[in-house]
Amino acid sequence: MFEQAFKNIDDILRKEGGCTTELDYTEQSSWLLFLKYLDALEHDRATEAELEGKKYTFILDKDYRWQNWAAPKDKQGNLDHNKALTGDDLRDFVNLKLFPYLHGFKQRAAGPDTIEYKIGEIFGEIKNKIQSGYNLREIIDQIDALRFGSHTEKHELSHLYEAKIKNMGNAGRNGGEYYTPRPLIRAMIQVVKPKIGERIYDGACGSAGFLCEAFDYLKQKADLTTKEAKTLQEKTFYGKEKKSLAYVIAIMNLILHGIEAPNIVHTNTLSENLADIQEKDRYDIVLANPPFGGKERPEVQQNFPIRTGETAFLFLQHFIKILKAGGRGGVVIKNTFLSNTDNASVSLRKLLLESCNLYAVLDCPGGTFQGAGVKTVVLFFEKGAPTRKVWFYQLDPGRNLGKTNPLNDADLSEFVKLQKTFADSPKSWSVDAKTIDPATYELSVKNPNGGEEIAHRSPQEIMDEIAALDAESAEVLGNIKALL
Repeated sequence: MFEQAFKNIDDILRKEGGCTTELDYTEQSSWLLFLKYLDALEHDRATEAELEGKKYTFILDKDYRWQNWAAPKDKQGNLDHNKALTGDDLRDFVNLKLFPYLHGFKQRAAGPDTIEYKIGEIFGEIKNKIQSGYNLREIIDQIDALRFGSHTEKHELSHLYEAKIKNMGNAGRNGGEYYTPRPLIRAMIQVVKPKIGERIYDGACGSAGFLCEAFDYLKQKADLTTKEAKTLQEKTFYGKEKKSLAYVIAIMNLILHGIEAPNIVHTNTLSENLADIQEKDRYDIVLANPPFGGKERPEVQQNFPIRTGETAFLFLQHFIKILKAGGRGGVVIKNTFLSNTDNASVSLRKLLLESCNLYAVLDCPGGTFQGAGVKTVVLFFEKGAPTRKVWFYQLDPGRNLGKTNPLNDADLSEFVKLQKTFADSPKSWSVDAKTIDPATYELSVKNPNGGEEIAHRSPQEIMDEIAALDAESAEVLGNIKALL
C-alpha cells in the first residue's frame, strides 16, 4: 500500500515545474506526511484523554487540522467534495494561510524541545513547491489513504521513507550528503555498544540515520520498562543539522521510527566555540559521518584550537571536545586523514592519540559511499586516556561496490566479530602506539599480511576526483552564465 502510494506521489510531482529531483520529491512528500502524522497523533492523544476523563487541548486550531482543510469527510467517511479545497483555492490556502500559521509556532512554543517548536521550524524552512492545486489535491488524497497507527504500519512506512532518502542520496552530489549506508551504521553501533541511559549525539546528522539505527538497536531490549521507553523517547538521541532540507527529513525520519518529538536542532554546529562547551553539554556517545571537503570561513575556524578549512577536521575536534570522559566515538572520515602532512592533520592526529584511546580503525573500500569517489575510514575511540594500541581492519567484500552492488550487513560481520577481541587475521592487525612516529603521528600503516596500504590514493582515484571537480566547476560556470 505505502510503496504504491509513494510511487503515485512521485509520478504526480514529476508534473510540477518546481519539483525536478529526488530531493524535491522527498521534501514535498515530507511536509505532507508530517501533517498527516500530526493529525493521527493528536487524535490518539484526544482518545486517550477521553478514556481517562480528561480534556485534550489540540496543538492546531480547528481550521488548520488535516481533517478540516486537507481531508474533510462526509457521514459515510468518504472525502466531502463540497468542503474539500482544490485548485487555486487549495494552493492559496496552503501558501497564504497554512504555512504562515504553522511557522508562527516557533515564536509561540514553550521551548525548542517541544513538538510545537519543531512545527514552527519545519514550516519556516521549507516552502510548498506544488503550484498546481489540482496536483496538490491528488497528492493529499494519496497521503490521506495511508494509515500508520500500528507498529507494523509505522515500520513499513519508515522503511520506505529510508528508501526514499537512499534514492535521494543516489541522485547526486547534494543528496549524497544525507545518506550513510545503513549496514555501515549498524556495524559502528555494534562496536560502540550504546546502552539505555547514555546520551547519543550526531552533530552533523543529515537524515538522522545514525540516531534512527541507534534507536532501533536500543529498543530491541526484551524487557524494556516504561521508564526506559520514556528515556529513549526524550533523553537519548540528540542531533544538529545545518541544512534546511536535511533538518526536515531528519525530524520526519525519527518520527516515523517512533520518536515523537526529536531533539534535533537546526544550526551550524561549527559556529559554536569549543571553549564554550561545558560538562552539562557533553554526551556519552558520538556517532557521525561529518561532511568532508568543505571549506569553512576564517571566522568559523576561530572557534577551534586547530585551525583548518577542512570541515571534517573541525567536526572531529568538536566531537572529541563534546564527549564526556569515558565517552565513546565512532566517526567516518576521509582516509587521507591518516597520512596528510599539513600542520592541521598532524596536530589533529596528535590530539586524537593523546586525549583518546583510538582502539580501532576500519578501512572502507572505494564505492562504500555511492556517488562519492573518496575512500574513508571509521575511527573508533574512547575519550580520557591516551592510545596504547590501534587495531586495523581492512574491509574487502571481494567485489566492487556500487549503486547496483551496495555494501551489506554480511560484508561487515567478520569485522564486528574480530573487533570484539582485536584478533589478527589476513585483514586485521594491531600497531603499538609506541611505534607511531611522534614527529608526524602518521597512522597509514601497511597491512603486514599484504594488501593495499591504507590512506594513499591510487592514480585512478586522483583522476576521478579531478574529473568530479572539473564537472562541478563546469556546472557552476553554466549557472553563472545562465544568470547573466
